[in-house]
Amino acid sequence: MRALVIIALSGLAGTCSSPPLLLGPESLLEEIKQSGEFRVVTRNSPVTFYHGADQSRGIDYELAQGFANWLGVDLKIYVAEPFREILSHIATGNAHVGAAGLTVTESSETLVDFGPTYQIVNQQLIYKVGTRKPKTIEDVLEQNIEIVAGSAHVGVLEDYYRQHPSLRWVENPHANAEELLKKVSAGLIDYTVINSNVFEILRHLHPDTRAAFDLGIQKQIAWALPKTDDQSLSESVSSYFSEIQANGELQKIRDRYSFYTLDFDYVGSRSFLRHFEFRLPKYRDFFIKAAEDMELDWRLLAAMAYQESHWDPQAISFTHVRGLMMLTQKTADMMGVEDRTDAQESIEGGARYFVRTLEKFPERISEPDRIRFALAAYNVGFGHLEDARVITEIQGGNPDLWSDVQKRLPLLSEKEWYERVSRGYARGHEPVQYVNNIERYYNYLLWMTAQEISAELHLPYDEQAIGQKTGIGY
Repeated sequence: MRALVIIALSGLAGTCSSPPLLLGPESLLEEIKQSGEFRVVTRNSPVTFYHGADQSRGIDYELAQGFANWLGVDLKIYVAEPFREILSHIATGNAHVGAAGLTVTESSETLVDFGPTYQIVNQQLIYKVGTRKPKTIEDVLEQNIEIVAGSAHVGVLEDYYRQHPSLRWVENPHANAEELLKKVSAGLIDYTVINSNVFEILRHLHPDTRAAFDLGIQKQIAWALPKTDDQSLSESVSSYFSEIQANGELQKIRDRYSFYTLDFDYVGSRSFLRHFEFRLPKYRDFFIKAAEDMELDWRLLAAMAYQESHWDPQAISFTHVRGLMMLTQKTADMMGVEDRTDAQESIEGGARYFVRTLEKFPERISEPDRIRFALAAYNVGFGHLEDARVITEIQGGNPDLWSDVQKRLPLLSEKEWYERVSRGYARGHEPVQYVNNIERYYNYLLWMTAQEISAELHLPYDEQAIGQKTGIGY
């Protein structure tokens, strides 16, 4: 099977019956090493942890997996619902660490200790587009505010309440941030409060919401650790974070999710959601069948098709490429596509052509870069992509790293460089944007179908197993 990214995790129930962590004579760190497993409690969100078709995703997931690898043990990760129960899982010993985008607060520090800060966020008041934008807390007194129960937002509202006794809010023990955003967007509640890093992602999926202003001061995000005199785990976690901070890995992990935060496009986000609801269902089975035949993730093909045509089988460009996958006549003939405007033919032909392009790149190129190269070549042509790799090598970069090659692709439009390579001029900035857009759409589709992915793997939503399909994994 092509380009597998295999992660095996054992899901634990939210009411884990494991014995307390500190029963044995060993230090907590030694207990983890001897047991061979690092137990982590988290929550489902596009920032922290969610199922991908090929592997798990999320900043907290990647950090937890990295620490488990650092210790040489297996990661055992499970989801606690509702959110407010996460700290109790640490305090009672069900988990070694809470890695869930947790905000450091004075009240939380009475129950758990915290590791090093790995993100700084603002708490933002969210309102609906088309309603009056509040400018200060005085503008929302006696309004309908709803927040996640047990979150750090309770404390910041309590601070405001001391000065403004008419401030009102409801703590919802069952909703998460996205569900509250939906309620704001639908006009069911006036406002909610969400951390800025979460809203930067979710606003693309709920474009009718906006941040009005920041509440309180910036907050630190960190792992929750057991409050105990045994500092062995805490010291090890601190050493791990110091190392990944120094070698740049922490920044790389954060950067892998930064595509969500760039270039927010209200109209584009609304169009994507509308097309997801009304257009994609017509062609979804075609994507699934073609992806199964080519050993790909159907969401990757769907993301490509959205970038190409917005899932419109009648789409045509000024260069006369057409159809859902925007095939040239030459490519269509090569792939045996008789009618480029036939959705099923276009998807199957595009999938075959993509895999054919993918297989041209040497297997020494690791995923997901190999897929990114293939996507860029699908857009600009394999030859031009090879020219960009040549320029990368000339300039001392690594031609097998997408991060290096994408910096050189725009040089294909500069005479100084395109005259030095075999295929000449190309609009090299376009494949860079093309890959970035597809990666963004692909990750939206992963999050929007996360529960379906669990069903595909025959698992409850809070469990993990082995993923076996190729996509843009990390």
